[in-house]
Amino acid sequence: MNQFPHRLDSDIAFAIARAMLQGFNRHYRLFRQVSAAAKQRFENADWAGQQKAQRDRIAFYDQRVDESTERLQREFDAGSQPMEVWQQAKLHYIGLLTNHHQPELAETFFNSVTTKILRREHFNNEFLFVRPAVSTEYIENEEPAAKPTFRVYYPHTHAQLHTCLRRAIENFQLERPFEDLDRDVANVLREVQHRFGSDIRLRTNFQIQMLDSLFYRNKGAYAVGKVINGFTEFPLALPILHNDRGQLYVDTALLSEDDMLLLFSFARAYFLVEMEIPSAYVQFLRSLMPRKPRAELYSALGLAKQGKTLFYRDFLYHLRHSSDQFTVAPGIKGMVMVVFTLPSFPFVFKVIKDFYPPQKDTTREKIKDKYLLVKQHDRVGRMAETLEYSNVAFPRSRFSPELVAEIETFCPSQLEFDGDTIIIRHCYIERRMIPLNIYLQEADDEQLDAAVEEYGNAIKDLVAANIFPGDMLWKNFGITRHGKVVFYDYDEIEYITDCNFRRIPPPRNEEDEMAAEPWYAVGPHDVFPETFGEFLLGNPKVRAAFMRHHADLLDVTFWQEHQSRIREGYLYDVFTYDVSRRFRVRGAPGAPSVNPQTPHSELEAT
Repeated sequence: MNQFPHRLDSDIAFAIARAMLQGFNRHYRLFRQVSAAAKQRFENADWAGQQKAQRDRIAFYDQRVDESTERLQREFDAGSQPMEVWQQAKLHYIGLLTNHHQPELAETFFNSVTTKILRREHFNNEFLFVRPAVSTEYIENEEPAAKPTFRVYYPHTHAQLHTCLRRAIENFQLERPFEDLDRDVANVLREVQHRFGSDIRLRTNFQIQMLDSLFYRNKGAYAVGKVINGFTEFPLALPILHNDRGQLYVDTALLSEDDMLLLFSFARAYFLVEMEIPSAYVQFLRSLMPRKPRAELYSALGLAKQGKTLFYRDFLYHLRHSSDQFTVAPGIKGMVMVVFTLPSFPFVFKVIKDFYPPQKDTTREKIKDKYLLVKQHDRVGRMAETLEYSNVAFPRSRFSPELVAEIETFCPSQLEFDGDTIIIRHCYIERRMIPLNIYLQEADDEQLDAAVEEYGNAIKDLVAANIFPGDMLWKNFGITRHGKVVFYDYDEIEYITDCNFRRIPPPRNEEDEMAAEPWYAVGPHDVFPETFGEFLLGNPKVRAAFMRHHADLLDVTFWQEHQSRIREGYLYDVFTYDVSRRFRVRGAPGAPSVNPQTPHSELEAT
């Protein structure tokens, strides 16, 4: 029930609402500018600049929130205003969003600023957008010159298919020539033909829909759309890359929901996309991936705060409609985190401990810095996205006594009791996966071989992204429902370029050879790859599979060679799809062949 009547008679409330929206509009204008500039960086093959823009853009939101908070305090003494003013400020804000093109993002921005000013007892729908107030359905820019969210192409005959698809690609107006666009279009149409089967009859509604902006990430640009024919509908995503002469080519065609789920995986870096109406992009993408939560789609588009807002709403809704208890997560307990989970909810909650065993030379701030590094880095499909929250409220009745005791023992500074509520002052939330050590214990021979191969692929993809995982134990990796191995324990990661990869020097004498401790000096960044097998390969079946697929990971030369190339500025290609699907690898007509060196990373320049 509302505490205050719905009158709107406060000039200060309106001024606060208007200032708040001005802060958001500034944020989204800068967000769009850096996203739009991705096109020029792609055309110029400025890969370092593209990655820097991806990193820098992540910080934009918090910068604008801090600016708006400071302005409200300075101009309106916002923290001292009565609650009726804040309730009216929200109502005024809703009115200002009537014809706004990003109302859902603006609501989240309002929440972010307001929670920095008001006390926690006011964190409810009277003062915040706990529930959305403005619909995002069918938002359009109705100005005559405005671009549509997606373009539609209508080939009426098979002969027109080639022309329509070529025009769809040309309409992105890339300022680089294609190596052979007709060849690429023919390759794509062969894949579309195969997807339909032997009988493609163009129904009266046959159409190709393509989102108006390309999706940029690292060295690729992705055209994303769908094909509709009668009652058949499927995704169409075309990765566009540079060859070694600076020309463009379409690398493959992604035509299934699973392809799209991997392309928009929670374990990959955010896309740079120029969008005026982000909700329209999310709605289009959900038609391609109906199983993908909207929260993850917003995050994939670089709108991570909106992703967090939607995730938390989904979480509250789930709590309302479930009754199981949070428990300590199964598996081997970590040395720096308490991890708990709700069995009915597919995520884990991680809280940094207050103290660590002697072998862990770290601090809370160092651990948080590692997680921030991962957030800002290219995760190459191998590092799980983490959602970071502060002051998360849980129903006390939903925590098992064992979990409360665990947090009280190891994280007392992060725990607060407030009546029937438990407050966790800081936590990370990650999608739950099967820990790889548990998976290997239960796997048959074929599953074990595939999982060990994937583990090595994950390590090599991380190497390609200049990441050394540090603690490479199986328990720190999980396996997804797509069979992908993903790393999720970040407290010991380092840049490959900061490591010193060494061979173990030969023993000087028999005493050295028999010594329990190393007879040689070990620096803080020294890594000895030949020792990996001692703690990874105790199981004979695991060892056999590992040596069959990834024996090179035990050779210091592998690490040193890749470290040298990264230091020279080379950026590896890491694909969301198996390289065997690349037109060049498959020997598509007219396409030069390429010999892939790993299943996921292309180690030669293209």
